[in-house]
Amino acid sequence: MIVTSINRKELASTQYEVATRFVPYPETFNLARLRGGDIELAKGSVTKRSGSWYAVYRVAGRQKWEKAGSTKRSAERLLAKRMDEVHMDVYREPVRIVFRDFAAKWLEDYAKVSVKESTYVSYETIIRLHLNPAFGDRWLHQITAGDIQQFVSSKVSEDDLSSKSVVNMLVPLKEMFKHARIWGYVSRDPAELVEKPRVEQEEMDFLSPDEIRLFLNSVMPRHYGLFLTAVLTGLRRGELLALKWGDIDRNASQIVVRRSLYRGKFGSPKSKYAYRRVDMSPTLREALEEHRLVRVASELDLVFCNTEGQPLEPDNLIKRQFHTALDRAGLRRIRFHDLRHTYASLLISQGENIKYIQQQLGHSSAKTTLDRYGHLMPSRQNGAAHRLDQTVFGNSVRKLLENPVSEGIPTKGETSEAQEPQRLNLVAGAGFEPATFGL
Repeated sequence: MIVTSINRKELASTQYEVATRFVPYPETFNLARLRGGDIELAKGSVTKRSGSWYAVYRVAGRQKWEKAGSTKRSAERLLAKRMDEVHMDVYREPVRIVFRDFAAKWLEDYAKVSVKESTYVSYETIIRLHLNPAFGDRWLHQITAGDIQQFVSSKVSEDDLSSKSVVNMLVPLKEMFKHARIWGYVSRDPAELVEKPRVEQEEMDFLSPDEIRLFLNSVMPRHYGLFLTAVLTGLRRGELLALKWGDIDRNASQIVVRRSLYRGKFGSPKSKYAYRRVDMSPTLREALEEHRLVRVASELDLVFCNTEGQPLEPDNLIKRQFHTALDRAGLRRIRFHDLRHTYASLLISQGENIKYIQQQLGHSSAKTTLDRYGHLMPSRQNGAAHRLDQTVFGNSVRKLLENPVSEGIPTKGETSEAQEPQRLNLVAGAGFEPATFGL
């Protein structure tokens, strides 16, 4: 520990040295406290205990120990920052609260009123099953970036969870620390610099046209319209189960997506881009008209409902209808969401515009669609060079290639002196001036 209290007479010779050792900016030295003729700066040091480095400093006569991380450099940076805050009189002592209590407060004060119910349930589950067991009894302001990075590493290597699952855990954790800093519970955000694990591209599956026909021929008649709509519109499961007859625009042959079903409750779609109009094929429109004639009466005006007119139970639909139909058709078991991928693959195979596909799927941007389905795009680049010739030169190039001598293309037997004017003739014959190519 180094004492930084000096007499006024010594100030001129020692001001720069003392100030630069303890604060990032020498000019802040003049803001030190005056006490009985002395200028007193805060005292500070860095020290290592139990494998972690701490910044140790005094504020208002009280010693503070603040965990900085696993390196001495991190502790030095933290100490310099705290010294500067103290000297500038902007230091605010972190509010002492354990992670578990802050997590409950954050869920109640922020998440419950700011995110969709499905997102809230996901956050609560992640906090209860993963974050609280790891950080629950720790002081919030003592959790470091190194602690969080170690948590990420252990989830991937020890718990054998997928990188995507761990990235999903970091979402609420980062949001919590962002709000903790804003609300004054921590002075820095340790999650801000945490590296996310690399996520492999999600493996997707989809049915071919032949498999679609096999599948549809194997579903129960009263669910035929539901599965046909899923395949030919790409609606998400919640959007499909929340569909009402008022959403079917028969004049425009479109389905208007206005809501989604989650845990038996109607809510808004996944995002603002999910509000959309999806085109209906003639076959789908006719199938829905037939379904309307034999539908179960529903006070909720649902297109697809149970025998009481209430929303279908998603898990029962998957297990009792979807998987059973796949098994009956002799097909592999895919996810219900893969019917959405099937719809996207059908549009891509037809060569539809990527912007149209984005709008039909309700993605936020065409980039999202390309990132997700770009590998399904038909590979036509092999013929790109030939199509380039055709676009620029038309049929003249084909004729020149088929009859090189008659069109003035030099043969191997001709001299090099004769080649230059003949090459000029070829270019000129294609409708270009030789100077255009620098000849």
